[in-house]
Amino acid sequence: MADFFDQLNDILFLDIETASLTENFEELPERIQDEWLKKERLIQSPEHLHDPGALYFDRAGIHAEFGQVVCVGVGYFQWKKKDKKLAFRSKCYAHEDERELLLEFKALLEKKKWILCAHNGKEFDFPYLCRRMLINGVSLPEPLQISGKKPWEVRHLDTMELWKFGDYKHYTRLELLASVFGIPSSKDDLDGSQVNTTFHLEKDVEKIKKYCLRDVEVTARVYMAMHPQSDDLEIEIIHLEDSKKDHKD
Repeated sequence: MADFFDQLNDILFLDIETASLTENFEELPERIQDEWLKKERLIQSPEHLHDPGALYFDRAGIHAEFGQVVCVGVGYFQWKKKDKKLAFRSKCYAHEDERELLLEFKALLEKKKWILCAHNGKEFDFPYLCRRMLINGVSLPEPLQISGKKPWEVRHLDTMELWKFGDYKHYTRLELLASVFGIPSSKDDLDGSQVNTTFHLEKDVEKIKKYCLRDVEVTARVYMAMHPQSDDLEIEIIHLEDSKKDHKD
């Protein structure tokens, strides 16, 4: 059991929140507008056709070429052997300049040989971060470099993939796993579909950051539930507000 908890210290749990690149479709550069219209024709239902650009505000944020990273929430466990307690330390990176946000996050990833873990991270969070970094002229930190690596050399974990146990039939929401494991919801006053409105119209980044941190904690608790060790294990939650106080191991 001690080995399991020691290894937890190397796992960085993360979640990203994204929004459309601009508030209005018309603000996009003309070439990007043309590309979005091509994308839009592919994602809209033939039975429900929309005016050109009408889907941009609600749908662009999930596509890295037309969206941006609003914040990155991270968290990691520290095993206190003497007290037999776990501390979960988390914080959120956010910056009005996306490039600066990504550079701050990159600096954290370069501090140690992290194992990255996110829910649906292999399909969304990890590739989205890679694409936005390259678009912003940021070189990829080692944990996000997968080109040329063998599968067992890629240090990525995905709680959705772990839950599939080889079943490729359907997507499993983080909220569903939280529900079946009895983990408190992260969707109390915000969910992913409302992030774009909260960011562009309400200008409430703090609300998004709090939601992102709750998702990180839920992901970490789901991971723990998939590796049951002790039913009475106490977990101390510590939120680090200052993004300059990174992990010092």
